[in-house]
Amino acid sequence: MQPPPRVDLPPEGRVFHHRDRVTLADVSPAGRARLDALARWLQDAAYHDSRDSGLRDSGVWIVRRLALRVRRFPTLLDEIDVATFCSGVAPLWAERSSLVCCNGDVLADAVALWVHLQRDGARPEALPRGFHAIYGVSAMGRRVRARLRHPAEPPAGAPARRWHFRGADLDLAGHVNNAVYGEALEEELVAREPEAGLAAEIEHRAPAEAGEATVLADGPMRWIAAPDGTVVATLTAAPLP
Repeated sequence: MQPPPRVDLPPEGRVFHHRDRVTLADVSPAGRARLDALARWLQDAAYHDSRDSGLRDSGVWIVRRLALRVRRFPTLLDEIDVATFCSGVAPLWAERSSLVCCNGDVLADAVALWVHLQRDGARPEALPRGFHAIYGVSAMGRRVRARLRHPAEPPAGAPARRWHFRGADLDLAGHVNNAVYGEALEEELVAREPEAGLAAEIEHRAPAEAGEATVLADGPMRWIAAPDGTVVATLTAAPLP
């Protein structure tokens, strides 16, 4: 897996700032902010940006892919600032890039692909009217593709371990919230705390419900599969070069 390209703030256009603090519920036993906490702050920044923009939107947005590069993990009681902006567009989806900063230092950057769906989530819908006027300047005309990059299926005989999604993991749509998937990687990171930076990527392939699941592994790749074998997400993590 290649780490996501370095994120820089756009020279012009809308940049939204979301501020938060690392608290007890966000950290590993070592006091390091967990990957699922980072994903939640990025999700919150996107949500508050959308509400603050004044954009009238009859559809819903879902994350298709999140690439995260952590140069240094935030730690307990750090005050963080998430600067987020639109960095690319297409007719049915858009790319959102973010910087996670603490005391003026960039600790992590992220690039996420969000697909715009009809309200019922049945199929993609064109970007809402007025989107380009609000978000298009920062994208600087950059077009993005939505094709997933990870292998769709694990190899035969890949080692497997049991996983369980809780009812508390579900969001308003009744599906497992995007931020929860990072916990599958955290299960391994907590046992062997990263000594340096980390590059992680999650691709969401199907909605997941509460209940039993399976995590299959092959090298740095992980596949999360529902009981019927459907791969709902693929994940990978590796030290930053």
